[in-house]
Amino acid sequence: MRIVITGGAGFLGQRLAQAILARGQLTDARGAVRAVRELVLLDVVPAAGSADPRVRTLAGDLADPMVAAAAITPDTASVFHLAAVVSGQAEADFALGMRVNLDATRQLLDRCRALPAPPKFVFASSLAVFGGTLPDPVPDDAPLLPQSSYGTQKAIGELLVSDLSRRGAIDGRSLRLPTVTVRPGKPNKAASSFASGIIREPLAGVEAICPVAPTTRMWLQSPQAVIANLIVGHEAPAAALAGRRSVNVPGISVAVGDMVAALRAVAGSAVADRIVWQFDPAVDRIVSTWPAAFAARHGHALGMRADDDFAAIVRAYLAEHAAA
Repeated sequence: MRIVITGGAGFLGQRLAQAILARGQLTDARGAVRAVRELVLLDVVPAAGSADPRVRTLAGDLADPMVAAAAITPDTASVFHLAAVVSGQAEADFALGMRVNLDATRQLLDRCRALPAPPKFVFASSLAVFGGTLPDPVPDDAPLLPQSSYGTQKAIGELLVSDLSRRGAIDGRSLRLPTVTVRPGKPNKAASSFASGIIREPLAGVEAICPVAPTTRMWLQSPQAVIANLIVGHEAPAAALAGRRSVNVPGISVAVGDMVAALRAVAGSAVADRIVWQFDPAVDRIVSTWPAAFAARHGHALGMRADDDFAAIVRAYLAEHAAA
């Protein structure tokens, strides 16, 4: 079985690759369980090297037809499309967001449409496809009303995945991921980047700025849970999707102030006091449009799971990065 992960050099792409390789097999669009023969990590920069002979790396512009053709070969059975320009960057640079978040998605789908057998296609979507006045929690059938360019690009991607699935060209599923925290590394241009920064930096002895109010609520999930749920979403048979190709992935709803309180409880006041509250209207304008809680009944029915609480997320990050 040949599998392609776009964004394969990124944090989630690398973790997903490791999980798939450890699992050793996935289910294809026909429902057959197949061994992982080749795993292609596609990104704009080369992915980290791997000693596993099943891994192949490919670097290039995702919107380039030649790159897409090199990645999506006739024997490709599954695609995990994780690559994207993040929310803040897509808002600041409309053309770049459209090129990467929309043009590249269509390019990949066009390649999949030309394959001799329909592949599974897992599209990493976002809660940013929602906006406006919504119930709390948001039901699975809530209308799409994105309030940012990033959310709009993801919503269009979902519609394309759904339509090509209806046409039988792919076996697609769009998974609307919660904000993933705690991510290692450095802050990026995602509006949600602070949700990791206010935990990661204080634990490393560094001051962190929180740009939103303590009362701001967010829909969150740990890296461990999101990888598990991506695989659950891939393995779900088409019949279980019941014509609804977009799935709200379960998470936990946490106020930012409660995130800091959990950090204080786990790591102590000296760590939590390294957070500086400095309101940023540009970040708040984006984050405030995202719903803070979802019913996610469909995701739960498929077997997806949320973290227990935010303190558990902090402890998991500490356990994983204790050596560093």
